[in-house]
Amino acid sequence: MNFNKNILKVDSEKEINRICEFLKEQVQAFKKQGILIGLSGGIDSALCAALCVRALGQEKVLGLILPEKESSPASKTYALKCAQSLGIKTETIDISPVLEALGTYRKRDAVIQEIIPDYDSNYRIKISLPPDLLTRDALNFFTLTVDNKQGNIRKVRLKKKTLYGITAATNTKQRMRMVHLYYYAEKMNLLVCGTTNRSETQQGFFVKFGDGGVDIEPIAHLYKTQVYQLSNFLGIIEEIIKRPPSPDTFSFEVDDEEFYFRMPYEKLDLLLYAWENHVPVAVTAYAMNLSEEQVKRAFRDITAKYTATQHLRMLPPDLYDKSGDKA
Repeated sequence: MNFNKNILKVDSEKEINRICEFLKEQVQAFKKQGILIGLSGGIDSALCAALCVRALGQEKVLGLILPEKESSPASKTYALKCAQSLGIKTETIDISPVLEALGTYRKRDAVIQEIIPDYDSNYRIKISLPPDLLTRDALNFFTLTVDNKQGNIRKVRLKKKTLYGITAATNTKQRMRMVHLYYYAEKMNLLVCGTTNRSETQQGFFVKFGDGGVDIEPIAHLYKTQVYQLSNFLGIIEEIIKRPPSPDTFSFEVDDEEFYFRMPYEKLDLLLYAWENHVPVAVTAYAMNLSEEQVKRAFRDITAKYTATQHLRMLPPDLYDKSGDKA
């Protein structure tokens, strides 16, 4: 294999046509009236919406915008701009009341108060992993950052129990969005379109039965850098293309690199491709102008995340044998 920095370049028009055929086939196969997509204001959902419009036409695509009180205000703004540029209808629903009723914020805040007693719901928070994986080795421990909005920022390394408590509460945001998506989809006989790309799928950067709870995944085979290639080709609005990718689930803004990947997508995607295709460490290092130790470090991190999140990519295990009879 001739592994090089351009190996992820695609023929954008050919790939777009292939995805559009897939979308049309799935709508027809499931006898649906069109496609519903959650618009987040990010590049993945913008690209998926543009692909759906190209495949089916404006009238068969509906965008659902689902902000909550801790979402970045830019998310709703960009989501609306995306819909307007594509000419599709949207519904906007603030899911904060549902999350309040579920106890999302209260349960999360109670966990944080166990380690930061003076914390209150007016503070900004985020969690993140150690930066610069390629520069220095570090375990995948999460840090909680708390800002009281008065210049006092504190950072606390999270133990597993606290991390699990914060994550469990936070993930209900994505799961409530999924509930709303399926309500509208079933009401209007639409397919729910996923927006997870390959970089996220392989590393487990999605919520099971949340943003992973969809009917079709048109870009799950594309690395994030390929998402950018297709988005530029289709003329996705510049503000969305330039916006740093973010999970947008915390009141203190954090991007994907800081929160989970520990390196920019331009490097992550090439390293992930090399790891998936068993490109030798020495070949990968030479092509990317990295040291072999840096590549080994990245491969260890990719392997650890892939293994730890394997259950997210699987259907629930059962006791049926291959013939379909109970074992």
